[in-house]
This record gives sequence, structure tokens and C-alpha cells, in this order.
Amino acid sequence: MKGLVLSGGKGTRLRPFTYTGAKQLVPVANKPVLFYALEDLVEAGITDIGIVISPETGEQVKAAVGDGSRFRARVEYIVQDAPRGIAHGIKIAHDFIGTERFILFLGDNFIRDGIVPQVAAFREGTMNAQIILYKLDDPSSMGVAILDGDGRVKRLVEKPRQFISPYGVIGIYMFDHHVFEAVNAIQPSARGELEITDTIQYLIDHNLDVRAHLLSGGWIDTGKMSDILEANRLVLDILEAKNEGQVDSTSIIEGRVVLQAGAVVHNSRIRGPAIIGERTRIENAFVGPYTSIYHDCLIRHCEIEHSVVLEHSTLMDIPTRIADSLIGRNTRVTRADGPPKTLKMVIGDYSQVGI
Repeated sequence: MKGLVLSGGKGTRLRPFTYTGAKQLVPVANKPVLFYALEDLVEAGITDIGIVISPETGEQVKAAVGDGSRFRARVEYIVQDAPRGIAHGIKIAHDFIGTERFILFLGDNFIRDGIVPQVAAFREGTMNAQIILYKLDDPSSMGVAILDGDGRVKRLVEKPRQFISPYGVIGIYMFDHHVFEAVNAIQPSARGELEITDTIQYLIDHNLDVRAHLLSGGWIDTGKMSDILEANRLVLDILEAKNEGQVDSTSIIEGRVVLQAGAVVHNSRIRGPAIIGERTRIENAFVGPYTSIYHDCLIRHCEIEHSVVLEHSTLMDIPTRIADSLIGRNTRVTRADGPPKTLKMVIGDYSQVGI
């Protein structure tokens, strides 16, 4: 079996971060979201992996992933010239997949407990396709599945206007070679894309065996800031404490805290679960629960909790606590010069600031 990971798209819901970077490289607990997908595939025995990339961010993905050896996998890159739909990503990967069965994984999907049972069921069974479902109170913003009594998928509806089922289709799919007949037969939707729901419905309509697996563990589509923070929480909840950095005698470490290599904590309090990245310095500061601070950052004379800070950023001399925030790469947040209560800001397009 092979793996196919989609790592293109424009990531409009995560702007302004995705103006300059791939959404799949935004870190969760100091690891890019894409890496979790690759690790899940390898854990399930899938080591021959194709990654569909875009012309805009493809080089960033290549630089981060390389040839796949760091994941104990072999990676091949497939360029998608424009966002033309998930099914189009399958279509252009035909040469890579050949006639093998494969796992399709959207690179911005996060599953805390991996996909080993689902892959094993597909590998050992005779089904032509398997989709992963997540039960929600309101799945109307995604594809929704209707099942029969035997667990087969009867029908899929993309973003239904009325409630038809609680089962949302998440971004992990398993197919045999019949899927290529489907993606070559369907037509683009009204938004000009080849839809994965149309692809799966084609298989159902042609009497192929399409099964569903109901996911019980944590899953998040990390498409928005709140999703990144929630995925970060899910990982930190199960992270084991580790200290590869330096903590001085005036600092206090409480709970499960990871200090990565070269991290320095001086005269500060860190209350876990939290992770501090490589070569990051925490000085005279408080880092609260569910906070991930990536590599090469400086946190000085400020307080932060339930937040994600990307690499090479500085937070310094801030009089109020930062919370529920996603702070981008190479960012500098400091106290403004001038009278009390002065605000001095340079804010990019599509940013959000709460004061």
C-alpha cells in the first residue's frame, strides 16, 4: 500500500500566516501538522508516500520534509498547478499510485490516536474504499455520510443545508484502483473543483463496496486559529515531561513541561502542560498551561498561556497577560514607548488583535 498526502491549497482560513507559509507547516506542540500525518502513515506501515504540493509553498514543504528518511519513509513530490479539488489531487497522482491500494491523508488533518486500526481493516478486507467518519452535532460545514445497517455508505452530501446525518467525513480516505475510474468520470463542481464526495458517490452508485469507520478519538481539521489551539491542547494533554534545556535555581517548573535542546529558563515559572522549543529563552516570565513556544524565541517580562508562538519571535515587556493567541514567525511584540496606555502597532492584512 502507498500513501498520498495533500499539502497544497491556499489556506485562506489561516491568513495572514498562509500568505508566507504552507498551512500544513504551522506547528502543533512544536511539530508541523504535516509531520503528524507522515508519522501516522509510517506507524501504520505505509512508507512509500507521495506529497501533492502547490507551486507557491511546495519548496517550503520540500525543505521541511526532505526525502522522507527522517520519517523512515520514501517521499515523492507531485505538483498541483492550482487548487482543483481533492479528487484532482488523486487524479494527478495516478502514475505514482499505479494499481496499488492507498491511503489519502489531507495534510492539515490531525488525529491524536493515529490510523493503525483503520489501515489494518482496509488492508485485510475486501472493501473498495473506506472513509473515516466523526460524529458531530452539526456536520453541515463538511461532507456528510448516510449509512445502511451493515456499515456501508449509502450516500454522501457535501455541506447539506438540512440535517441528514451526524456523520461528518474527515480528511482521511482509503481506496483501491477503482477510484481512478471515478475521478476521470466526474465533472467539476460549481466552484470548479473535482470533489471527493462526488468521487465516493460514483463508487457507491457503481455498486462498489464503500465502508465507513467511526472515529472515537480526537480529530481536528486545523484550518482556523481556534483549531490550531485545540490540536495543541490535545497533544500537550498526553505529552510526557522532558528536560533537554537549562533551568536555573530561581525558576519553577510545574506539571508536564518539555524543554527542548538548548532552551533556557531564567527566573521564570512554567506551568504545564507546555513545550519550550530549541534555543528559546524564557526570562522573568510566566508561561501557563497549553502553551507551545517554537524554536529561537525570546519571552521576557511577560505572561502567556493557552497560546502558540511560532519560531524566531520575541515577546518582551508586555504589561498584560497574553492568552488564546497564535503568534506568527519572526514577530516582535513589545511595550510601546510613550505615555501609559499607548499602543504602537504594525499589523498585516487580515490580522486580528484583541485589546
